[in-house]
This record gives sequence, C-alpha cells and structure tokens, in this order.
Amino acid sequence: MPIYTKTGDKGSTSLANMERVSKASPRLQAYGTADELNAWVGLLRAQCAKSKATQHSSSPEKDIDTMLYWIQNRLFNAGAILSLAQGEWLKNEDVRQLEQWIDVMQAQLPPLRCFILPAGNETICTAHICRTVTRRLERLVVELIDTKTATTQEDTLLQFVNRLSDYFFTLARYSAFLVEESDVPWKAES
Repeated sequence: MPIYTKTGDKGSTSLANMERVSKASPRLQAYGTADELNAWVGLLRAQCAKSKATQHSSSPEKDIDTMLYWIQNRLFNAGAILSLAQGEWLKNEDVRQLEQWIDVMQAQLPPLRCFILPAGNETICTAHICRTVTRRLERLVVELIDTKTATTQEDTLLQFVNRLSDYFFTLARYSAFLVEESDVPWKAES
C-alpha cells in the first residue's frame, strides 16, 4: 500500500472523527506542533544517547532517555486528543509524573537567581528548543479550547503541556549540571 493517499491534495484532511477540515485549521496547527515537538524530543534523545553523563543520570526513578521516550508516547496521545479521537489519552497521573521528575531534577540544581539564556552544549540547547515549541503548543491549545467548557481530556492536555514546558526548562538546566556547565545568565545591556 502506498504512503500517499491523495486525499489531502486540495488542502484538507480528516480528523479522527472523520470530519474534513482545512490543513490550516487551528486544530491541525496544534497537533502538527505536537508532532514537531515529538521530532525535537527524538533529536534530544539521540543527543542524550551520545552523552555519557545523561545515560545513567542520578535520577532515582528513570534515566533521561526513558523519560523522553515516555514523553514521546504522551505527545502522540496529545495528538490523538487534538484530532478528536475518542478515549482517555492523558491522565492526571501523567501530569503528576512530570511534576515528580521536575522535583527530582530541581532538588539537585543550584537555586535560580536570574534569567538564563538558552545556551550551552547541543543537548542543553535542544532541551530549550523543546521548551519553546512546547510553549507554542500550549498557546495553540489555549486558542483551540474554551477552558470554561473543556472536556476532561482537554483540561488534562492543557495541564500536561504546561508542565511539559517546565520539565524541558528543568531538563536543560539539569543537563548542564550533569556535565558541569553553568547556566548562562541574561545580562541586560544598557
């Protein structure tokens, strides 16, 4: 069976509920961004695999690759929610898992006393790119969802994406910590 279907040649596509929508619709922008983020996370995993410091991190729960693999699977679940697939794709436990990982990494980091630049080695910078793409995804989800009438899945999705950006910020700092790099502080130029 060929990969191409030709059904999108006129600029529309089908959602999981079989509704046809424009490929420029806010819904497709959102789940396309979730897909883009997933690709960035894949690159981050590849970079972490090269770094001995992150292969067996001091996280008592899981190493970084295992966390990122888990996140990639949840990002596919986020895409399912955004494409209107029926089911319970994300759970409150997923949000709590991110919070736990953030707390474990944060406990090992020096206190943050200033704004920092997204700088450092490739792994650190890619974690920051993941953070910024996650923030864009969050903005798109907020635009798409009426928070007053959100379904439980939409509400959980919004919480998950919000925590995920915090996770990537913390992971960037933690990755620097593991290789004994300092945060790069922002300096206001006058």
